Amino acid sequence: MALLFAVMLTTAAGNTAMQSVMPSIGTHLGIADVWVSLAYSWSALLWMLLAPFWARRSDRRGRKAMMSLGMAAFALSFALCGTVLFFGLRGAFTGLSTILLFALARSLYGGFGSAAPPAVQAYVASRTSREERTKALSMVSSSFGLGTVLGPALAPLLILPGIGLVGPFAIFALFAVGVLVLLRMRLPDDDPRFSARGEIMEEPFSPSSNPRIVEDDPDGSPDELPEAEPLHGGADRLRWSDPRMRAWLWTGTLGGQAQSILLGVIGFLLLDRLGLRHQPDAAAGPIGLVLMCGAVATLLAQWGLIPTLGLGPRTSTLWGMGLCCVGVVPIALGPDLHTIATGFAICSLGFGLFRPGFTSGASLAVTRREQGQSAGIVAAVNGSAYIVTPAIGVFLYNHSAWLAWVLVEVLALSVLAICLFAIRPDEAMPSHGRSRSRR
Repeated sequence: MALLFAVMLTTAAGNTAMQSVMPSIGTHLGIADVWVSLAYSWSALLWMLLAPFWARRSDRRGRKAMMSLGMAAFALSFALCGTVLFFGLRGAFTGLSTILLFALARSLYGGFGSAAPPAVQAYVASRTSREERTKALSMVSSSFGLGTVLGPALAPLLILPGIGLVGPFAIFALFAVGVLVLLRMRLPDDDPRFSARGEIMEEPFSPSSNPRIVEDDPDGSPDELPEAEPLHGGADRLRWSDPRMRAWLWTGTLGGQAQSILLGVIGFLLLDRLGLRHQPDAAAGPIGLVLMCGAVATLLAQWGLIPTLGLGPRTSTLWGMGLCCVGVVPIALGPDLHTIATGFAICSLGFGLFRPGFTSGASLAVTRREQGQSAGIVAAVNGSAYIVTPAIGVFLYNHSAWLAWVLVEVLALSVLAICLFAIRPDEAMPSHGRSRSRR
């Protein structure tokens, strides 16, 4: 469990640490902010397209092999990204060439890094009984959440003499190599005692990323499942246009766009609001602090409020988007770090309620037999928000900050309207998975 914990912790912490320093690096390179945001787009697209492939392949080629592939891709990608940025910051490449090479190196993680998370989930599930599985999977998921807090916290401390802002890339690449070596040497080979599969996860783009845990009910071999229910309308495949999921997919799409815009803009906002464009090295600390506040607020929502209050999908989504509408105001108007951090934490608390609400609502909308297809569609919706939307948000912010904030508010209010008028109350939803929505 310690090795599996380290796999998820490393990837989550490394990615969020990277996000803490990239706005400062972009300023040093003298390129437009929108190019920094676009540098993640190709990686996000590859992750969304290839994650289902690696999830299926882990069941055939072995979970340990897929974990090793994902960790190797993370280490190599971070090492190449750090090398490109190191030489780019020293004038070996133009700013635009540097960010394009960075995007190319980052795509290694987008293409192959998605092999690790479902393999970790399936490895745990295949070696634990149903009684132990929920606790074990919750521990693995907690490592992801802990990583989103540690990454921004550690990033300013890893800006080292001689390599500067590239420090987090070097340290996390070395740490990933160490985890990979231990993984190959110490983790037992696949010897499953129970049938299991890993679910598709979106790339850990931010402190607010929400990993979807393998659920007990749909997991395991077909023989363990209850008798299959007929598919809605006799179709063999769950479609995006299915009327049962339509409102939830609109909710997830619009809410996800709002979140990705906020996350794309926040680093550049801090550079401007705190007057750090001329000393970008000093921005990693404030950016890391704000991202860490967001991560803690997200974990508070997912690990504390939802299970304690027993919030259902619709209620959780309504409260989440309502908090987002409130939190955007101090971000847009705040003159100092404390006010911006407070607003970002409120928004992140809201998104921490919204994400599980959308995920469980889409799950409850379909039958038990369709849970795997529903999970794939949900992962695709979550991932699609990070392909170009953050860059669009940064583009609008650079033209007029109010365009970005108004767009976030409109998207959040649209989700509230859909929940109020197009989604049934929680009490009227099917009960076959309601416990999942409150876990």
